Amino acid sequence: MKRTRRLSNELGLQLRNKTPKRRVKAKLREDRTDATHSNQVWAMDFVHDQLATGRKLRILTIVDTHSRYAPATDPRFSYRGEDVVQTLERVCCEVGYPKMIRVDNGSEFISRDLDLWAYQRDVVLDFSRPGKPTDNAYRVVQRQVPSRVPEPAMFLTLDDARQKMEEWRRDYNEVRPHSDIGNKSPISLMNASGASGPP
Repeated sequence: MKRTRRLSNELGLQLRNKTPKRRVKAKLREDRTDATHSNQVWAMDFVHDQLATGRKLRILTIVDTHSRYAPATDPRFSYRGEDVVQTLERVCCEVGYPKMIRVDNGSEFISRDLDLWAYQRDVVLDFSRPGKPTDNAYRVVQRQVPSRVPEPAMFLTLDDARQKMEEWRRDYNEVRPHSDIGNKSPISLMNASGASGPP
């Protein structure tokens, strides 16, 4: 074992062919098909911003890949797996549970808390391949969040950031037309597909 480890280190071999030990509801990426109705597939990722004081913010963004409805843009100073679960549970009580959530391999998404939540709620966690951020194509949508917040976008406090992000989310969901879904607002497409959600 020591000799093998020494040789692999000398050759610069670092890849491990070990499948993560997760529950049944977590899977590695397979062929993906487009979602045909709301709450079938969500995409979840983090974006970053900061307060006027320079203190960093992490914003959890969730997007329904069929309707483009964003059920959450939740800013916090730091995120752990249990915080992600708390946000998901709050959001799912409002709009229903998804069948699958696409995530990357960040520490918050591979946590036992999120794994257990997904297992108990019958939600499949679809992980991107390591080093392949394009596996989650909706990162592009999520990366627009800080840049699309109306000016002035300077957040004074965490509560101020939450208020402005919520205003942006409501405009994004209820007012702004999206060319990807026939120049409709996401909430109209979501309600048309029969998913439970805001009126």
